[in-house]
Amino acid sequence: MQSEIKNWTTSQIPLRNSGLALITGSTEGIGYEDAVALSSSGWDVIMMGRNAQKGADAIAKIKQANPKTKVSFEKIDLADLSSISAFASRMISKGQAIDLLINNAGVMTPPKRLETADGFELQFGTNHIGHFALTAQLLPLLCKSPYARVVTVSSVANRAGKINFDDLQSTSSYNPSKAYSQSKLANLMFALELQRQSEKHHWGITSIASHPGVSRTNLLITGAGRWSGPGIMRTFLPFLFQPTAHGALPTLYAATSPEAKGGAYYGPNKMTETRGFPAIAKIPSQAEDENVAAKLWEVSQELSGVDFSTSHFRLLSGLQE
Repeated sequence: MQSEIKNWTTSQIPLRNSGLALITGSTEGIGYEDAVALSSSGWDVIMMGRNAQKGADAIAKIKQANPKTKVSFEKIDLADLSSISAFASRMISKGQAIDLLINNAGVMTPPKRLETADGFELQFGTNHIGHFALTAQLLPLLCKSPYARVVTVSSVANRAGKINFDDLQSTSSYNPSKAYSQSKLANLMFALELQRQSEKHHWGITSIASHPGVSRTNLLITGAGRWSGPGIMRTFLPFLFQPTAHGALPTLYAATSPEAKGGAYYGPNKMTETRGFPAIAKIPSQAEDENVAAKLWEVSQELSGVDFSTSHFRLLSGLQE
């Protein structure tokens, strides 16, 4: 059942004169559109990515359109836990409260099995474990904000996903699409579990999930390859994909709307959620299994070497890393 959200656009983002927003994977695609919209609305935006030159180019493009925007770039590799830890340490040393974290970056369907710096399958390691570790390590700064939100971007591919605890890293058998669907299901389950954990431990963080439908980004080309079936469709049949700026709307709604609810999931409202304006998205039945979500939470803490309760303890005791 769709919500009664009526043709929401970026014109409805509340204007601000303060507030720090962090966006992973924001030098292009959905994350870039998030950065444009938020910075234009008065947010202080930190764009995050692996390539400093792409970051500089993205900032220049934003500032050319609107010189008054407050945007900066921080280098981070979500496929490397040491890079995530270094970034989090830099942020904690500054001590500024984080009001919004958008877990957006993603890797999609590389044809061959690849690994992160820490030996995880690349899609699961980047899309889920990387964002899980990042959120945990930034928890003290999120808790400093009186209205912090964490928005984690999933995908319609999560409908085909299953959390395979017997082979999370696809070492026994690697199927690009199955591994991607598992990682995006993990994103959604993490967002839902983070809301439950926040309520249980009184962190004061609102956790929301979103997905962009089928949008005109470069994920298919950089992941599966230009000459893969999906890559060919993206290259030669662009009309099948909605514009990237439109695909960003559900995430921006989740990030900024006073009506967005913790533990909710937002996506496009038309053509089985592949395009359209923001609306409540359907949560796949497997994502609603709280026992699996709790197990995924514990396994993810073990794999990433982070502990949400320890991060929160640091805040309460006034300690820094």
